Amino acid sequence: MPDVVFTVDQAKSMRDQAVPGHNRWHPDVPVATMVRPGQDIRVECREWTDGQIGNNDSANDVRDVDLNRAHMLSGPIGVEGAEPGDLLVVDILDLGPVQAPQEYGEAPGQGWGYTGIFAKANGGGFLTDYFPDAYKAIWDFHGQVATSRHIPGVRYTGLTHPGLFGTAPSADLLARWNRREKALADTDPDRVPALALLPLEDQTLGGTASGDVLDGIARDGARTVPARENGGNHDIKNFSRGSRVFYPVHVQDAKLSGGDLHFSQGDGEITFCGAIEMGGFIDFHIDLIKGGMETYGVTTNPVFIPGNVEPRYSEFLTFIGISVEHEEDRNLYLDATQAYRNACLNAVRYLQKFGYSGEQAYLLLGSAPIEGRVSGVVDIPNACCSLYLPTAIFDFDVRPSASGPVRADRGQCAVTS
Repeated sequence: MPDVVFTVDQAKSMRDQAVPGHNRWHPDVPVATMVRPGQDIRVECREWTDGQIGNNDSANDVRDVDLNRAHMLSGPIGVEGAEPGDLLVVDILDLGPVQAPQEYGEAPGQGWGYTGIFAKANGGGFLTDYFPDAYKAIWDFHGQVATSRHIPGVRYTGLTHPGLFGTAPSADLLARWNRREKALADTDPDRVPALALLPLEDQTLGGTASGDVLDGIARDGARTVPARENGGNHDIKNFSRGSRVFYPVHVQDAKLSGGDLHFSQGDGEITFCGAIEMGGFIDFHIDLIKGGMETYGVTTNPVFIPGNVEPRYSEFLTFIGISVEHEEDRNLYLDATQAYRNACLNAVRYLQKFGYSGEQAYLLLGSAPIEGRVSGVVDIPNACCSLYLPTAIFDFDVRPSASGPVRADRGQCAVTS
């Protein structure tokens, strides 16, 4: 059994834990606990919104979620002997939903999880111009399998993984983040959704920090939404059991933190809250490579080796997208983002022919183990991206045939009132 180094009572907010976590990246967030190289540890994690989403049939909670509180991270975990320039070696030994009695609980991860489409005014998602309102699907866990009353006709094995883990930034690196993200936001300061989420004092949680230290974290701490040089919110679905990640160390003790556990997710997490979100636990083995950043040239982003655990789907229905804005009949030059957006939209339109609403299809593509690929970025002017949808997750034949799609009443996802 790994040493439990960070505990979470899922019935309480992260703010009310015996040792609270944090929701901003900053070098001065105090270490919550120390571990040593060679140690196996367990970290318990709160669901990323701190329990704002409920197991119900309304998406009002997704519409009204306070994103200033997110992400709720467990840590920081200090590693003895870690110094700037080292590589922190983190092996994922195991992870999963909350380890609690078998009956359902109120917290995501206690037998259930959720996928949300965020309203455009509150962050939106990859297809927010097409789906600007808030929607939700609740998923029930049956061992390794997830099903949803809001998206009937599908069941799939989850590739469970953490959406977010990383080391603390140095003061210089944090200043660079804030400077460049502000420069981006300043190019269109009134845009909805915003181009970047800049430091915000409201709802800041700085672990056990207080006084002037907490004030500094609130004033300058980076929001946790994007991935950055320290790791952060990668949302890589294959970062699961058996994976090994090499994190750059920017501060003394490394200060590893994370959370945002996912039961399942498709490549891209396209709804923004596209994974099946949950609280739970994650077991790590911790080690160090002294001076590893320079030795291996890992100076800007982590490197990781995927594990060998993944659902065994062998047949896919693949949707293609190219870098064209079809509504305006306008070409973009080798724009992979637009190409993948079109691949997603093509998949949504296809699934609608079987009776799913556009919102249900969007939620499905965010949470199911789809594979997204950049297939071509050299053939000017059109980039080509592809979306691989496993056919075996459906309880009907989703493949094209001469008889046409079998349309059925697929119910509806949770909507806002």
